[in-house]
Amino acid sequence: MKKLLPILLVLIGLGGGAAGGYLLRPEPEPAPEATEGAAAETCAPATGEQARIAETPEAAAQVEYVKLNNQFVVPVMNGGDIRSLVILSLSVEVEAGQAEVVYTREPKLRDAFLRVLFDHANTGGFDGSFTESGTIESLRRGLRAAAQDIIGSTSRDVLILDIIRQAA
Repeated sequence: MKKLLPILLVLIGLGGGAAGGYLLRPEPEPAPEATEGAAAETCAPATGEQARIAETPEAAAQVEYVKLNNQFVVPVMNGGDIRSLVILSLSVEVEAGQAEVVYTREPKLRDAFLRVLFDHANTGGFDGSFTESGTIESLRRGLRAAAQDIIGSTSRDVLILDIIRQAA
């Protein structure tokens, strides 16, 4: 009972904060109109080093970053007890003009992301120094694959905006 109260207070606080953020979020800005004569180019998403080289102002204008409305809360278990909570904020990088696809499929997307996050937690991904590049990169790959399974090729990447681990 003594361990349940702090966890319950944390979850209520997170839920209240998420609800307040959702209610107070700014209106989305309208997408800029395409100028006459400008041809819309479509290209396959670049990976790895190609993405860093191809990231020019023109390439950046062809993508949009869609922040998911609520944070993800992942319990880190140890022998049936909650040892800590990991809280993440995620954004999905999509082709320009495809933000509505993310919001339309957000429930399925959140479910897929939670499955990846729970698997990562259960394999010890959030133990120890969980922000090491190899550990975070494996999490990013899993989240990217889950997004592409749900949204398709319009999803280019998943960005981890915030990550925090709080001891229970």
